[in-house]
Amino acid sequence: MKFGIKTNPQHTTWDAMLATWQRADSIDIFESAWVFDHFYPIHGDPNGPCLEGWTALAALAQATERIRVGTMVNGMPYRHPAITANMAATVDIVSGGRLNLGLGAGWYDTEADAYGISLGASLGDRMDMFDESVEIIAGMLTNESTTLHGKHYQVTDARCEPKGPQRPRPPIVIGGGGEKRTLKTVARFADHWNSPPIDVEVWRRKRDVLGEHCAAYGRDPEMIHKSVMIRFDATAPDGLCQTIETYASAGADGFIVNLASPHDPGHVEAAADQVSKLG
Repeated sequence: MKFGIKTNPQHTTWDAMLATWQRADSIDIFESAWVFDHFYPIHGDPNGPCLEGWTALAALAQATERIRVGTMVNGMPYRHPAITANMAATVDIVSGGRLNLGLGAGWYDTEADAYGISLGASLGDRMDMFDESVEIIAGMLTNESTTLHGKHYQVTDARCEPKGPQRPRPPIVIGGGGEKRTLKTVARFADHWNSPPIDVEVWRRKRDVLGEHCAAYGRDPEMIHKSVMIRFDATAPDGLCQTIETYASAGADGFIVNLASPHDPGHVEAAADQVSKLG
C-alpha cells in the first residue's frame, strides 16, 4: 500500500509548503507528494493567494531527493497538450525520474471564465478534448514523433526531446470517476487511477466499471494502481486509519492525504503518526 501527501498551494506561503514537502521527503511512509493545478483557490476565499502548480512542482522537485512528485491533476484545457508533454519531460529530468503525470479534464468554471479559457461547449466536448490531449501526451512522451488530427487538437510529427529518464514514459495518473468517459480513458492510458473521496460502495462500483473498460481494451485492471484522495485535518486526526481500512477492504491500494491549508510540516508528522498505526 502506498501513501502520499497533497498540499494545495492555496491560502499558504511558499516557505510553508516547501518545508512541508521537505519534511515528507524525510518520512519513508510517504511515497509521493502532490500539488493541484488551479489559479484560484478552490476552497475558502476564492480571492485568496494561490501559487501556480507546474512552476511550484519543478521547484519542489529540485528541493527534494526521494519522494515522487506530481500534480493531482493537471487541467488539460489550461495548456495545449504538446506543451504539457514538454513540461512533463522537463520535470521528469530535473526530478531525476520522479514525476507522476496527473491528467484531468478540468472543471473549475470560475478561473476558466476569468482567464478566457474554454472548458468545452458541453461536458461531452470537454471529454473529447481530454481524450485527444491524453493521446497526444502519451504519444509524445513515448514515441519519436506523434501525429493526431483530432477535432480539438492537431499535431503533425510532433517531437518532445529530450525525454525524461523513466521508460517508456512517466506514469500517467488520471483523476476522476466518470464511468462512461473518464474511467474508459483510465483503462486505455493510465497507470494510476485516483478517486475523490466518495462513498465506499460507490467507489467499489466504479472500480468494477474500470475493470469492464479494461477488459474491452485487453488490459489487466490489476496493473492500474487505484488510490483515493482523503482529507486530513491535523486538529482532528482520529478516523484517518478507519477511512483507509474501509477503502482498502474494497480494493484501494493507495491513498493521497490531502493536508489542510495553511501548510505546516507538523501536519505531515501528524498524518504519518496516524498511518503508522495501521497493521
